[in-house]
Amino acid sequence: MSPAFPGALTAWLTAAAHDPFAQALAILLATFILEDGATILTAVAVGSGLVSILVALPALYVGIIVGDAGLYGLGRLAALWPAARRWAPANTRRDGTPVPPAGGWWTGRALFRVVFICRFIPGTRLPIYTASGFFAAGFRVFILATAVATLIWTTALFALSLRLGQVLLDSLGAWRWVGIAGFIVSIILVGRHVARMRPPN
Repeated sequence: MSPAFPGALTAWLTAAAHDPFAQALAILLATFILEDGATILTAVAVGSGLVSILVALPALYVGIIVGDAGLYGLGRLAALWPAARRWAPANTRRDGTPVPPAGGWWTGRALFRVVFICRFIPGTRLPIYTASGFFAAGFRVFILATAVATLIWTTALFALSLRLGQVLLDSLGAWRWVGIAGFIVSIILVGRHVARMRPPN
């Protein structure tokens, strides 16, 4: 995470204190850089009175879901690139796009379950979401799954950050941003550690 990220987002939210649209845009764009970091910093801003929760949460939800749809879209674009098709199964549709392997998780409940779980496992979204687009997995199911998972994960992280962020702001004084940055890094490192864990054989 860039050291400038927390300060830059906070400065934008402060400068746009009387313009909810500009604040929502700042939060939405921040989710494209670092989703969890944007969620934590936005919660801290809400706790500080810089931004309304009615602006913050919808902007976070929209930004994260749009970002996930963008990963799906990148996969679809890759499927239209002839060089990328060499990595796909031999079977293709009439338009030349790859057909997903039979018996996989590309449709219905299986797709919903995989996309939903990916939201909670760091490092899995990029490959799974782009693969979903590459094989033209059901977009409606994909968006529904990522929307439901985002509502759960983002709301929980936001609530936790709102509570802990206020404690950091009250107790660390001038060092508050160091504490907040450390909190963000801790969330990221814990997520990566969980992602590397394997169940015992």
